[in-house]
Amino acid sequence: MFRAYFDNNATTPLAPEVRQVVVSSLDETYGNASSIHYFGQGAKQRLEAARRQLASLIGAKPAEIVFTGGGTEADNLAILGLVRAAPGPRKHVITTAIEHPAVLGPCGELEREGVSITRLPVGASGVVDPADVAGALRPETVLVSVMHANNEIGTIQPIAEITARAEVPVHVDGVQALGKIPVDVNALGVDLYSMSAHKLYAPKGVGALYVRKGTKLAPLSFGGHHERDRRPGTENVPGIAGFGAAAELAGRDLIEENQRIASLRDRLESAILQRIPDTGVNGAAASRTPNTTNIYFDGIDGEALVIALDLRGFAVSTGSACSSGAVTPSHVLTAIGLSAQRARASIRFSLGRLNTAEQVDALVEALEASVTHLRRISVHA
Repeated sequence: MFRAYFDNNATTPLAPEVRQVVVSSLDETYGNASSIHYFGQGAKQRLEAARRQLASLIGAKPAEIVFTGGGTEADNLAILGLVRAAPGPRKHVITTAIEHPAVLGPCGELEREGVSITRLPVGASGVVDPADVAGALRPETVLVSVMHANNEIGTIQPIAEITARAEVPVHVDGVQALGKIPVDVNALGVDLYSMSAHKLYAPKGVGALYVRKGTKLAPLSFGGHHERDRRPGTENVPGIAGFGAAAELAGRDLIEENQRIASLRDRLESAILQRIPDTGVNGAAASRTPNTTNIYFDGIDGEALVIALDLRGFAVSTGSACSSGAVTPSHVLTAIGLSAQRARASIRFSLGRLNTAEQVDALVEALEASVTHLRRISVHA
């Protein structure tokens, strides 16, 4: 059966170049990177090569890269680690209402520990106003955490403008931005930047956190002295090597590939809006990542449309994979002003390296047929 994958914000397929590196690492450098013998030092070399590759992609120094078990762990290490290391009896954190659960979760935990949390609104644009960040600052503010690109609607936040006003350390969840838009941590002015391998055509279970030199973090777990005492535990060298290979691949064709994907995204949007009535793009007024569009289809249930498209061979989603199966509508879509009904009628399409114009055109055909059918049976239900 024909299959086409349009859910790359949830995870990406393994790139062939990355697969080759992972397999060779599994076969050839199986030593523990902390061992001083030949096999251990071979693994160490792979580990440090990947650190250099990832650092190069974001304009960082290799020593500022800490490998983790994924983007969620990187977010938790950044937020919990910095706030718990900050001095003072009273602490305050600023974030936004549209963050990923990997950020909202640790902020909620800090709140239970007595830390004050401000969750800034974003309005219909899906973009936070840097002036709102500055206005929310207090003497006891120790951290600002704002995502670089939203996982559901793709809106890009004005990070450099925020850091210019923040006056405190800034953490950025860059999981959905890395490899889709240029990232330079120095130009952005950030202190912490979270990343994930499996959003970049590399294996799952690997992430990284950029930690600007001099930034103090309290560890979340305890054991050995791995990753400069930031994250104890034997490193997943094959996965990390794959992450490094993916970072190099992304840097090599970032502009060209994302121009191609943006063209496909625009082709998809325009065809849907022209051919299917009562539709619209959520967050269209803002600058977005080139691969992401979130579209509402009034009069249908989003989950039903996901299933209908899957039966026709197309993989899409209603939003964050981490929130799939949730009864409540997307917190991102309601935060930008959508009604609960329209939020539930919205679908995220996230494109990637494997998508083609032919797949996009076939998806539009399947959407038109599926939406027409679902609206018809909804009227007669």
